[in-house]
Amino acid sequence: MTSHRPSPRLHRLALTSIAATALLSALSAQAVGRLADVQVVDRDSGETLQVHRHRGEHWVAGRPGARYAVSVRNTTGARVMTVVSVDGVNVISGETAALDQTGYVLSPWQQYDIHGWRKSSSEVAAFHFTAAPASYAARTGHPDHVGVIGVAVFREKVQPVTVPEPEQRPEPLPYGPHGPHASRERLARSEAAGAAPAPADAPAAAQDSAARSTAPRLGTGHGEREDAWVGHTTFERRSARPDDLIRIRYDSHENLVAMGVINPRQQPPRPNPFPAPPQPGYVPDPQ
Repeated sequence: MTSHRPSPRLHRLALTSIAATALLSALSAQAVGRLADVQVVDRDSGETLQVHRHRGEHWVAGRPGARYAVSVRNTTGARVMTVVSVDGVNVISGETAALDQTGYVLSPWQQYDIHGWRKSSSEVAAFHFTAAPASYAARTGHPDHVGVIGVAVFREKVQPVTVPEPEQRPEPLPYGPHGPHASRERLARSEAAGAAPAPADAPAAAQDSAARSTAPRLGTGHGEREDAWVGHTTFERRSARPDDLIRIRYDSHENLVAMGVINPRQQPPRPNPFPAPPQPGYVPDPQ
């Protein structure tokens, strides 16, 4: 991963390693997005966090102290690039997140779990839910957008197929009806048309704002180092604007209840370690 900012259209990007990817056989009801399915997974419990829809936004409830992953699955048959931000910070570069920055390239139908802030091509610092003032964003001077996960999905530009022009037969007369001056004019027009640069799309800046809350909020901490290998590849975006923009907000369960995102009467069921009904008797013989 290079430290310089890449150009708006051609990027050197992290590509997930084969060992860290898997294909999903079914879509989850907790996924958000069109071109990519995005989920938030509690890594300590193994639970995919339930998505609550409230006033046009998607919310998940995090457990303070729990490690989590942002799971992204490409749902298309072509490569896509995903620029991922947590708390308004690019998860690869640590910059204030913008749409023209580096991201993860996913092959068709590929799924990758982003476990933390990328420290190198082989390590990440684990994501974990923590109090907003202790979040990585707040500790590095980015406190304004704590509590939101963003994934911008870009399609790859299809390279045009070059078709060779047919060979032109020479004019029979050096000074025919069209003459050398007309030939030079046609040549000049052709060269001018070939040299004209194609218009470049201006990058679109990501505009986002976090809802203000008087209650203590959750943020994402900078946890322990973990192995997470990636490679590098090049990717040219089809457009400077994302083809899909996914936003998931998060906070503690208590705060989401207080904000009306979660109905307090719809508490999540508590798991029962002995779910079978009681049956009198003793252990039966095997069949």
